[in-house]
Amino acid sequence: MKFQKSKVVIVGVGNVGATTAYSIINQGLCEEIVLIDVNKEKAVGEALDMQQAIHFMNRNMVVRAGEYADCKDADIVIITASAPMPKDSNDRLEMLQPSIHIMKSIVSSVMESGFSGIFIVVSNPVDIMTYLVWKFSGLSASQVIGSGTALDTARLCCSLASMYDLDSKSVHAYILGEHGDSEMVAWSSSTIGGKLLSDVLSDNAERTQNETEESLLEQTKQAGWEIFSRKGNTCYGIAASTTAIVKSILFNENRILPVSVLVNGIYGIENVYLSVPTILNGSGAKETVEIRLDEKEKKALLESAALLKSIYTDLQV
Repeated sequence: MKFQKSKVVIVGVGNVGATTAYSIINQGLCEEIVLIDVNKEKAVGEALDMQQAIHFMNRNMVVRAGEYADCKDADIVIITASAPMPKDSNDRLEMLQPSIHIMKSIVSSVMESGFSGIFIVVSNPVDIMTYLVWKFSGLSASQVIGSGTALDTARLCCSLASMYDLDSKSVHAYILGEHGDSEMVAWSSSTIGGKLLSDVLSDNAERTQNETEESLLEQTKQAGWEIFSRKGNTCYGIAASTTAIVKSILFNENRILPVSVLVNGIYGIENVYLSVPTILNGSGAKETVEIRLDEKEKKALLESAALLKSIYTDLQV
């Protein structure tokens, strides 16, 4: 278990970056966290605040503001920085072009330090940004992972659990594909307590009421915007899901999570970053899991992949 002398660098200390750092601190996952932000004073302030909070926690850690040179011996670099969301828009792809230049600058600076660890990309649109980090960094695909649909999957599980008054961890379902409008659910393999979800829905009509697979997916797609429209950001859920990825890597857990990785061969998809169930351990993305999809599901996943691939051809990098 890689527990001591582990180091995580977070680039971008806005709501998501700062909350992710605090989530990692709460779980005592590493020895050192370094915060990097274009606003250096913000990074210093966040680091001081968190360092003082550690007095009340279970493990002593070092949290400090730093520079890109600090990435040299980092185990993980988390990128949360991106262009701001256009006003009155809920389209993640509108953030794409301005974010490309930001991402290229960040990755170039990180790699100049001699970094050879694992990137976790959170910046939206996450599948495209993760693909670009892979291209810009020159690292192996196993070392570049996007947060993908891990949070979307949790949101779906929470919705299903609330319908039946269950712990969401008793629901097992995966959202695959793009983290965005073309994402899809592997309904045919979804279960609650070992029972196929399709059977749960039909056998519990009174509690299921008018919910359908389509309505549940639509609710999941809109869940982030439901939060964003009320408080101006989403941070706790994405921070928690990113922390789960960090823990899987630093603790060599071999945990399976739906994250954005390079898919090359399974389902007939070639050279596209999107979310599929992936085994995560100290090497990064160890292996993808090709779960069985019915024809409708496979078609939806291929359409999601085709959408992402079409964006690659239009990128101005």
